[in-house]
Amino acid sequence: MGQAKRFLELKEQILERVDLSREVPDEEMQELIDEVVLTYGKEQHLSLNERCRLKKELFYALRKMDVLQELLEEPDVTEIMVNGMDGIFLEKGGKLSHWEKNFYSRERILDIVQQMIGACNRVVNESMPIVDARLENGDRVHVVLPPVAVNGPIITIRRFPKEPITMQKLLELHSLSEEEAYFLKNAVRAGYSILIAGGTGSGKTTFLNALSEYIPQGERVVVIEDTAELQIQNVENLVRLETRTSGMEDVKEITIRDLIRASLRMRPSRIIVGEVRGAETFELLTCLNTGHDGSFSTCHANSTRDTISRLETMVLMGMELPLQAIRRQIASGIDLIVYLGRLRDKSRRLLEITEVTGMEEEQVVLNPLYLFRETGEVSGRICGVQEKTGEMKQIEKFQRAKILDY
Repeated sequence: MGQAKRFLELKEQILERVDLSREVPDEEMQELIDEVVLTYGKEQHLSLNERCRLKKELFYALRKMDVLQELLEEPDVTEIMVNGMDGIFLEKGGKLSHWEKNFYSRERILDIVQQMIGACNRVVNESMPIVDARLENGDRVHVVLPPVAVNGPIITIRRFPKEPITMQKLLELHSLSEEEAYFLKNAVRAGYSILIAGGTGSGKTTFLNALSEYIPQGERVVVIEDTAELQIQNVENLVRLETRTSGMEDVKEITIRDLIRASLRMRPSRIIVGEVRGAETFELLTCLNTGHDGSFSTCHANSTRDTISRLETMVLMGMELPLQAIRRQIASGIDLIVYLGRLRDKSRRLLEITEVTGMEEEQVVLNPLYLFRETGEVSGRICGVQEKTGEMKQIEKFQRAKILDY
């Protein structure tokens, strides 16, 4: 008998014996699975290893995330990708690989999708086939269903460490230099508004979490996200807001733009927007220009200069404004751009810290302060130095905060 057929047969036997009129504890479910597998194993002369494998797979299927549970419990796996019935892929140590296991049916993938999405009070179906959500442990989930996904339900899970990565850990990983960390610590304390930019998987969320260590005690911080995933550290007066889709009956959609506007009435000292990717960029720039110094956000970009163009484009997604007006908002609202990248050896590095100094001849002026310069490669790992390339020009906030050693 094939493994898939055997698994489905045993699963059916267990479900027939479960009392669905009450909540069945995990311990009771495990005992029932043990009993069914023991009987079946004796009849079919299954090996001890095969019985143990079946017990685990059946428990994961009935109470956890099915075949994905094994990967979700492995801390070294940083990304899980389900391509319908075509296979499961994972990222480990920065490298992608095909996993030998797969779901036994497309219907089971859809069941797992609904289990994930339902836990976040979100909706995904044929009429709304794309959704973002999060697992109970904070991992980020992105789902695309047919007919948009041609080869079946697509699930992408971005894993986050259980314990937030601190700035000290980033230093140990050589993601940035001691001097850069010290400069950023002072910049956060002084209230400089920082935009973290970079490509997919460059570590923007992780870096924002680490920066939050430096927010002074006694400040009120409002965090706004599409899907709550940030792990803001050491902030006692913390408000967390999350968007809501309009999939359910009589449920109004709540967007990032709505939440940014609402946050302005919450007396925030700082506003942290997990990521800007569209028209909400205008509201972010507005709040940066209305006295909320020290705010953070992230965005996708291919370079520091490209970050400015991306912000301009995203503002124009929502409204028609003169380009010069947008650039002036950027120049006066954002103080520093921290650009992150993922190198050939899959390591994540801080590649550039740049100051936004204002406008000149209708262009936003950038002043590079620190740059990563590659020096070679040793045993497959890229080596380099973090060079200081310029001096901070806008130092008024440092002076007001009485920080003189920036």
